[in-house]
Amino acid sequence: MTFNPLTLVLYGWIIAAVLMAALWGVQRVRRNAGIVDVGWCVGLILLAFLYAVAAVGDPDRRMLVAAMVGLYAARLGGYLFQNRVQASEDARYETLRRWWGDRAHLYFFFFFQFQALGIVVFSLPLLVLMQNPRPTFSLWELVGLLVWLGAVVGEGLADWQLARFKSEPGNRWKTCREGLWRYSRHPNYFFEWLHWCAYVPMGVGVPGGWITLLNPAIMLVFLLWVSGIPWAEAQALATRGEDYRAYQRTTSAFIPWFPGGEER
Repeated sequence: MTFNPLTLVLYGWIIAAVLMAALWGVQRVRRNAGIVDVGWCVGLILLAFLYAVAAVGDPDRRMLVAAMVGLYAARLGGYLFQNRVQASEDARYETLRRWWGDRAHLYFFFFFQFQALGIVVFSLPLLVLMQNPRPTFSLWELVGLLVWLGAVVGEGLADWQLARFKSEPGNRWKTCREGLWRYSRHPNYFFEWLHWCAYVPMGVGVPGGWITLLNPAIMLVFLLWVSGIPWAEAQALATRGEDYRAYQRTTSAFIPWFPGGEER
C-alpha cells in the first residue's frame, strides 16, 4: 500500500510527536533530557522506513536511502545513548533546567515536541529521493553514496577518538588533539554536516530535488551559530581555560585543515 506525500508526512509527524512525548515522560523520571538526542535518531529511522514501505518510487532506491539513514542514525544514536543517557545529564540540558526552574518539565515538553518537528523537516529530503521512479541508479547517486560513506566513517572515528581520549583519567582537564581532532576542533560536527550534504547530489534531476539543500543549510546554521560550536566552545573554555585557548589559536574550528600558528 502506498500513500501520497502529504499523508506520509502527517503520519510521520504523529509518530515523531508520540515518540517524543514518551521520551519526555522518561526524562521526567530520570531527570536526564539527553534522551531527546537519542530520540531524534530513533525518529529518523522510523520515518525513513515508513517512507521506504509506503512511498511511491523505485523500491531499490527506497531501500537504499532508508538503509543509509538507518545506519547513520543507529550509529549516532548508540553513541549518544552511551554518552548522554547512561552518563550524567549533558551540561546544555542542566543549564536549561536551571534557567527554567519550576517550569522545566513544561518547557522540556515543548522542547521535545520541537525536536519532533525537526525530525519531520529532516525527513523531507529522504521522501523526495525515495519518490524518484527512475529504475536505474545515476552517477550522482554514486557520488552521494561515497560522500555518505566518508561522512559516517569520519564522524564515527572522531567520536571514538574523543571517547578514547576522555577514558584516560589523566586527560580530564586536557584538550584532545589526537587523530582528527588535530585538524579540527569539531570534526564530529563537520562530518555530521557532511552526512546531510550526501543527499544533495542524489537529488540532481529529481522533482523537488532542491529540498535536499534544506538539511545542510539548517544544520550549518545550528552548528556554527546556535547550539553547536558556540555552546561547546563556551563549555571547553570554562573547563579547560588556557589550554583550550591555545588550541583555538592553532586549529580550524570546523573544516579539517592543517594546524597553523603557534601555541602561546
